[in-house]
Amino acid sequence: MILRLHSGSPDDTFEIARLLGLSLAPGDVVALTGDLGAGKTCFCKGIGAALGIPPDRIVSPTFTIVTEHEGKPPLVHVDVYRIDTPGEAAGIGLDETLAGSGAVCVVEWAEKLGELLPTDCIRVTFTISGDDSREIEVSAPDLERFSGFRDRSRRFSARR
Repeated sequence: MILRLHSGSPDDTFEIARLLGLSLAPGDVVALTGDLGAGKTCFCKGIGAALGIPPDRIVSPTFTIVTEHEGKPPLVHVDVYRIDTPGEAAGIGLDETLAGSGAVCVVEWAEKLGELLPTDCIRVTFTISGDDSREIEVSAPDLERFSGFRDRSRRFSARR
């Protein structure tokens, strides 16, 4: 399933993520890619909100690569901005973090992890299209639980 969505504001980005978060299950990996300032941390906050984590508790980790948050299920927030290669990421154990657990794992700057990302991860790509506007492409496995996200996010469908 590939959805192309339009966000006109950080609130829209947060809401799109919250709607996706309602469909996530333990072991899911959400790979976020996009330029600096595109909305990746805001998106992580929205997913966290769906899992019962207050948005103000989720911050861009900058120097802390992995942050765990108690939620239902727990959220593992990974920011690999300062990682240069997949080998470096594996060297600090990120391959094990991504291999599955009882948590939802959201990875910012996921493109840096290459082959370490699970093949069935949910991929979210942000394109800045204006000051606060973003085009958000969500690619998820064709599983029944993601059909609810497709239906709930219909109002954000990208304009053609």
